[in-house]
Amino acid sequence: MISALNRLVDLVEEHLADEPDVRGLAGTLGTTEYHLRRMFSSLAGMPLSEYVRRRRMTVAAADVVRGEADLLSIAVRYGYGSGEAFGRAFRAVHGAGPGEVRRAGGPLRTQPQLRFRLTVEGNTPMDTRLVNRPAFRLVGHAARVPLIHQGVNPHIRQHIAALPQEEHLRLKALSDTEPGGLLQVSDDVDPDGTEGSELTYLHGVALDRDTPAPDGLDAIEVAGGMWAVFRTSGPHPQALQTAWAATATDWFPSNPWRLRPGPSIVATLERAADFSTATCELWLPVEPAQGV
Repeated sequence: MISALNRLVDLVEEHLADEPDVRGLAGTLGTTEYHLRRMFSSLAGMPLSEYVRRRRMTVAAADVVRGEADLLSIAVRYGYGSGEAFGRAFRAVHGAGPGEVRRAGGPLRTQPQLRFRLTVEGNTPMDTRLVNRPAFRLVGHAARVPLIHQGVNPHIRQHIAALPQEEHLRLKALSDTEPGGLLQVSDDVDPDGTEGSELTYLHGVALDRDTPAPDGLDAIEVAGGMWAVFRTSGPHPQALQTAWAATATDWFPSNPWRLRPGPSIVATLERAADFSTATCELWLPVEPAQGV
């Protein structure tokens, strides 16, 4: 996976004027575009699309400062159909328009070319099990919420708090298959993991695929397959978020598995009354990695 990510970085450099063929590259490397994008955003700390934009504007800035071509020609060179669109992208990265930079030589905010390296330190123990599950369904109350990487997501908290206590108890009583108990489900997540992008959050339980979903509840059908299950314990949600990040930095680079499309699921096994600490299981859908 580390070599695959570095090849992706090389592909970006080769196609700064257009969109890199991430799907094609993933196919030649024996992985998937979904997994490649998820691993890139987790390890780079930014979506692939944002990295492409920053690198494109970094290289374009050199052309702007040199002054050998007019600004519209530079805009077209880097894939923009108008000077206005190029100017907006340029200002978003550098904090100043191309005309200002051409006159003053700056300011410029350079995005260095990334290079991924694997450092094995073993400082994040991963309590993991692999589970082969037949198809099942997730039922509960769903909402579209923005993705927030750090801390408590206030939109999710508000969604859960709006449910009456008796509804939590009713949902919990419905659970009839693993993962058990009340679940926090994230589905339709942007593969780039862009902060602020929308996802479907479901507060509910898992049912056997033959169990009918009660009326009035939202349902997500989950295909059968392998799941990597990571057990976490400690301050909540920090311990869970740390383990989630460590799946990208430690576990996937060291194990012959890759993410497959599907929901991620958090099952809370034990928790303090105020939810300040918790023991959880993070369920991620995986499949065997090939050729990486």
